[in-house]
Amino acid sequence: MVLLRVLIADDESLARERLRQLLLNEPGVEIIAECASGSETIAAIRQHAPDVVFLDVRMPDLDGFGVMQKSGTAALPVFVLVTAHEEFAVRAFAASAVDYLLKPFDRARLQKTLLRVRETISHHRDHQGVKQITQLVADLKSRPKSVERIAVKSQGRVVFVGTKQIEWIQGADNYSELHVGESTHLIRQTLVSLGHELPQQQFVRISRSLIVNLDFVQEFRSTSHGDFRVILRDGTQLSASRNYRERLRQLMDKTR
Repeated sequence: MVLLRVLIADDESLARERLRQLLLNEPGVEIIAECASGSETIAAIRQHAPDVVFLDVRMPDLDGFGVMQKSGTAALPVFVLVTAHEEFAVRAFAASAVDYLLKPFDRARLQKTLLRVRETISHHRDHQGVKQITQLVADLKSRPKSVERIAVKSQGRVVFVGTKQIEWIQGADNYSELHVGESTHLIRQTLVSLGHELPQQQFVRISRSLIVNLDFVQEFRSTSHGDFRVILRDGTQLSASRNYRERLRQLMDKTR
């Protein structure tokens, strides 16, 4: 059974006490706060983020409907309006209250309310789960795929360089220089733009003008100024900025 985190809001201490005692006898219920005014209730909702609020209609400074309106449009918490006055019932459901408890009520009536609350929250969470999965799929579809080869124009011909062969890249204005073994290829593309196209778990930015392929990194060493040097397997040393240190560490840890 999913735990219900409950907030009780009523300006009458005896009413709060009676509802508290009834709720304490119900399994899967945790009372996280009690309030005696509308403004206090809003503050408690923002602080504790309850699942459900048992809310008296008539309270000082702000009534129950005012509390619901000022609590925002989020689906949680759900509200159960509690009152001794029948005339508020239609308005309560128009305000999207889950239930309307008319004082005095007994345990059986409260249990029906708790069942309705659980069904409402369960439906909301299922709906949110579907929305999150749908959004994730949409994000994955819209995310640009990393390129496997880069076309390099040289002396009237086009040479294709595999991204896995690129050891490091240096950018300068609108150009990027690809270092592949003993060869160097110049392409007309900014380092930022090229970085978005490369496999994100393989290539990492180590300074404003340098990107390195982690497959070719041997080690990195700190310098006395707080920056560090990236040492490649062929002995090439690249100066890296401290601003990129943490990202490089994270990716290096994943590749071990």
